[in-house]
Amino acid sequence: MSGFRRPSWWALLLTVAGALLFVRLGFWQLHRADFKEALLRRYAAAATAPVQDFPPASGSSTPAADRFARVRVRGRYLADRIYLLDNPKHDGLGGVEVFVPLALHGDSHLLLVDLGFLPGNGNGKTPQLPPLPAGEVTLQGLYVPPPPTGFEMGGNALAQQAGWPKTTIFLDTSEVARDLGQPLYPHLLALDADPASIYVRVHTLDFSSMPPARHRAYAFQWFTFALAAVVILLVVHRKRKPRKSDSTRVDDVR
Repeated sequence: MSGFRRPSWWALLLTVAGALLFVRLGFWQLHRADFKEALLRRYAAAATAPVQDFPPASGSSTPAADRFARVRVRGRYLADRIYLLDNPKHDGLGGVEVFVPLALHGDSHLLLVDLGFLPGNGNGKTPQLPPLPAGEVTLQGLYVPPPPTGFEMGGNALAQQAGWPKTTIFLDTSEVARDLGQPLYPHLLALDADPASIYVRVHTLDFSSMPPARHRAYAFQWFTFALAAVVILLVVHRKRKPRKSDSTRVDDVR
């Protein structure tokens, strides 16, 4: 490479370290994209998967966190302990996603049930909740992760409310468990769609803030940074040809 000056050791080290870091970040973004696409495929396949009893009769273990099993469960609603998620994105009128804990026979853990989305009437008021069955019920749906949470201004909104139903903009299952005074299963039951129900049950994995395509875009960006680091090193250490005026001035001196 006669056209380039030998770079200093620190410039070479900094470039190599930066390029390797950018490449690593790029591959991490690609892996995240593949992971989310696999989750979406498993979630779609769960709609036609065979139904299994919950919890499994073989023991207290629950389905794997990334399997989205279709389950059937029997229990009793804690109808006086309703939670309303006040930020779903189903339509322009607003509304609430309704969650109710289900007590399973002989089980100390409660299972949080997502009844579905209840549309509002556009006036900002909480929709009228239909009554729940008082006795034991048999439910069927997908065992899915809870909705994503974020930073809630003012702390735990559930602890600040004395009566039910309680409203929150983020449903944190650990806060719900503390509020109920009983442990919860880590995931919840998203009920199957029912034409006879007034609830809207369109359950999807919420990757709207960071879909697989955006991960791939970020991966391309990191790989571009790695290439740019190498190009910058080469440009900075490229030998400059003497300008013609400089050569003429040297000849004049001679």
